[in-house]
Amino acid sequence: MEYINPEGLPSNSAFRQAVTTEGKGTTIYIGGQDAVNEMGEIVGKGELAKQTEKVIINIKTALSACGATFDNLLELTFYMVEDQYIKRSIKISQEFFGHMTSPPVVSVLLVSGLAHPDFPVEIEGTAFIPG
Repeated sequence: MEYINPEGLPSNSAFRQAVTTEGKGTTIYIGGQDAVNEMGEIVGKGELAKQTEKVIINIKTALSACGATFDNLLELTFYMVEDQYIKRSIKISQEFFGHMTSPPVVSVLLVSGLAHPDFPVEIEGTAFIPG
């Protein structure tokens, strides 16, 4: 895998602009994660920062179940309800990914709503384990 921040595009410690893979390996597609615990109960209702943290922890759990870690992430897509303060969610994600030498590429989409009205953020991603 090669994580790329080309000249002419902005640089950020929490994400890269592009990632390439080649050769054999396992690709992991992580479906949209919400702030729910193992019993399906909403965690951090009304608190964007707590919900973002729980969503990222859920992503970590999914990665672990596939034999991967955050270091295997290629991309993350944040879906955020329009009226949310986006910078809060991004700040939380930087606490998890900002220290990485090769953080994933990131996209943020504003949406009018998610599957449940108490979800302000949902995140999906793709990871790759070289083989």
